[in-house]
Amino acid sequence: MTKSGGFLIVFTTLAIVALTVTACFPGNTSSAPARAEGLSPQTQAVPVGDGGSYTDVSATGLAAMLEAKDFVLVNVHIPYEREIEGTDLFIPFDKIEQNLDQLPADMGSRVVLYCRSGSMSAIAARTLVQLGYTDVWNLDGGMIAWEQAGYPLVDGGR
Repeated sequence: MTKSGGFLIVFTTLAIVALTVTACFPGNTSSAPARAEGLSPQTQAVPVGDGGSYTDVSATGLAAMLEAKDFVLVNVHIPYEREIEGTDLFIPFDKIEQNLDQLPADMGSRVVLYCRSGSMSAIAARTLVQLGYTDVWNLDGGMIAWEQAGYPLVDGGR
């Protein structure tokens, strides 16, 4: 093998590794609208399908958002366990599409979802984005992360 051929193989390999690392670890980027300024370190855009996305938000970020709440907060965990104070709705994650009548008719309205660990709410978030909602948020790590960050849960008796 020639010296230039070996260089080309090494360069190509390094380029592939760099692209793979960049794709797997996008960092804390945010597609959050302007009214969420100041939250970018606590948020991350999660791509869904053909160009849509939802925003993962940390427990600290959600706590800050709740101080001036201007969104619908939905617990999607089944079975119901507990909830974050200020929760507006309980809709099972696998019934989100059948319960759109409970959500804002304006698909540009902010909807924040959560569950126990974040997996059920991520499924519900993807569903809403695929249905055309454009300002969907998900509590990253769910109620587990919420409690670990020192925030309380309440029993809403649902």
